[in-house]
Amino acid sequence: MSDGSQRASGTEKFLIVDDHAAFRQTIRPFLPNGSVIECGDGNQALDACAAERPDWVLMDIEMPGMDGLTATRELKRRFPDVRVIIITNHGEEDMRTAALELGAVGFVRKEHLEDLKPLLMSQDRAKRM
Repeated sequence: MSDGSQRASGTEKFLIVDDHAAFRQTIRPFLPNGSVIECGDGNQALDACAAERPDWVLMDIEMPGMDGLTATRELKRRFPDVRVIIITNHGEEDMRTAALELGAVGFVRKEHLEDLKPLLMSQDRAKRM
């Protein structure tokens, strides 16, 4: 998804999708430098992804309208290069498995946001290889 200018400057675009605006703000300090777009549900995420072409989508699961798993499936269908990381309160293994099968590259519990930055860095290195 990144265009050459984004890669050259070392910045990436992040789309945070969560129905709680306060939590979207909570995620921001855990992200490396880059631009951040926010939205509150899966339907908005599809529109934002089409308009903004983010490199990363940080997706909650449980939201009104289109839930995060449905949105992840649709995002990966429409924008196969976008990297989705699920950020959720759900820690059940079946949720993690479902997210990864739908194309998410990672799964982070909301109470473990410190795991986000290393995951972003490892996925970014893997994409460049």
